[in-house]
Amino acid sequence: MGAPLPRSPLAPASFPDLPAIRGVRFATTQAGVRYEGRDDVMLAVLSPGATIAGAFTRSATRSAAVLDCQEKNGQISDQGAAILVNSGNANAFTGRHGRESVKAVTEAAAQALNLPESRIFTSSTGVIGEPLPHDKITAKLDELTVNLSPDGIKDAANAIMTTDTFPKGSGTIVHIDGQPVHIAGIAKGSGMIAPDMATMLVYIFTDAVVDQPVLQSMVSALNEKTFNCITVDSDTSTSDTLIVGATGASGIRVTENSVGFMEGLRQVMLDLAHQVVRDGEGATKFVEISVTGASSDADARTHAMAIANSPLVKTAIAGEDANWGRVVMAIGKSGAPADRDTLSIWFGDIRVAHEGWVDPEYSETAASAYMKRQELAIHVDLGLGGGTAVVWTCDLTHGYIDINADYRS
Repeated sequence: MGAPLPRSPLAPASFPDLPAIRGVRFATTQAGVRYEGRDDVMLAVLSPGATIAGAFTRSATRSAAVLDCQEKNGQISDQGAAILVNSGNANAFTGRHGRESVKAVTEAAAQALNLPESRIFTSSTGVIGEPLPHDKITAKLDELTVNLSPDGIKDAANAIMTTDTFPKGSGTIVHIDGQPVHIAGIAKGSGMIAPDMATMLVYIFTDAVVDQPVLQSMVSALNEKTFNCITVDSDTSTSDTLIVGATGASGIRVTENSVGFMEGLRQVMLDLAHQVVRDGEGATKFVEISVTGASSDADARTHAMAIANSPLVKTAIAGEDANWGRVVMAIGKSGAPADRDTLSIWFGDIRVAHEGWVDPEYSETAASAYMKRQELAIHVDLGLGGGTAVVWTCDLTHGYIDINADYRS
């Protein structure tokens, strides 16, 4: 990898001031897995009684770390837990060596932290197909353990980045029976982003008391409306991991009926998902695509993702070209039901096409002016039924090629 990439023009002004989460501590270090002169390993340790829930890539070539986390996810334990993440190497498509590396890291971490190996969750992100130098990670465990601090979440967000141009964080405070519950999370992701569940690593923490089945149900449901509704380049990663840890340190119990907590968690997940899109490799535009009038919600999502993933649509957006014909093309190729003569399209509040034909009031000047904005909305109504969907994407620029053409070298 070369010099750090310039910060995305869509990035937030600064890393947010996240609420402290009682019962979780962080540490980072420079292990030199691939990068030199920067932290590339993050450790988060959760207190005894913590519950863990997760969602993972459904790629058929998922990494050894993902397979290990999937096997451990859902186990009930009153022990603490730990999440250990390295950047620079994905430990994917590494066969037996990959499994051995995960085992070496989890066993060493369990010993260093006095935890069961079944409570050590690892993630790796970076280059695919190269053996993970796990000895560089295990050699840093004593240092990481000594340096654990409740104030290290921003450093953790930096340590897990690869081609990201800014660290991603989000948090909120919700009230249950008048008592505050804190939620805070970090994410990495920039390229190889597509649903199922999008190429990212995401770690969210709360001090609420949440039984594991309840937490898992919430995470699975919210994932479908947040991280599984973003795309940068239609490529699903081998390493996607979302882990949510509830430490229970507040003593405030959350149940399946805790609407306020569910909404707070949704907000944090959606904010992090949007930040991933805003850091899309080479991105200059943040785009919301909404579809209504489909035969079903599933059909609406199929159409929305066809638009969001179309290179022709995305390059037109990059060029600030109000080319609604490319949206028509994407709908037609999606495979979901559509009728040309009931189709209407809007760019922002400008209706550009109506019932199978260019809108009679269409203004190329107004549409072109709208396309110059950094944040855009494309809306499609199919006129077939009540199905709806919303997804988020970015434009496709030459910067994406520049970043990915020499990613390994």
